Amino acid sequence: MLLYGNGEVAVRRLEPEDTELLVNWLSDPSVLEYYEGRDRPHDMDRVLEHFYGDDTEDIGRGFVRYNSQDVGYIQFYPLGNEERGIYGYSEFAGSIYGMDQFIGKPSFWNRGIGSQLVKETVQYLIEVKHAGIIVMDPQCWNQRALHVYEKNGFRRTMLLPRHEWHEGELRDCWLIEYLGTGE
Repeated sequence: MLLYGNGEVAVRRLEPEDTELLVNWLSDPSVLEYYEGRDRPHDMDRVLEHFYGDDTEDIGRGFVRYNSQDVGYIQFYPLGNEERGIYGYSEFAGSIYGMDQFIGKPSFWNRGIGSQLVKETVQYLIEVKHAGIIVMDPQCWNQRALHVYEKNGFRRTMLLPRHEWHEGELRDCWLIEYLGTGE
């Protein structure tokens, strides 16, 4: 089922039959370098736990499609109270969404697909989910991702020292935000 998109880049709902493709993508060291870490390859059990577990009902999960071909994964979710506090949004009464994504086929990198995906997802979260703020926390070293996000209207708001475990160490991240409707 299609969730949103412009035809060329679209997002469809994650389905149970997508597990093998997720395992393939998340066992590829070139993908893992940017998502989860090369020391954390995913087998079928890990994919089932992280992407299909019971605690995932509030998470919107989708497959990124480029010209009708599955090329990546995206998730978005309302921020909970704990994250709101960590990120400095305790007093914000509106809806705040976080999002994470990756292009799982390296042959589709550097084609502008990620940028189109971010643009389409921001529009969806604002228009359909009424997001007042959208946040992400990319690692500081990932300049390619930061460039895509900033090109699409996100801005760096807070350095998060030693925020994310990646390849054997805690890495610094940037909290980046996109201001939506304010609802």
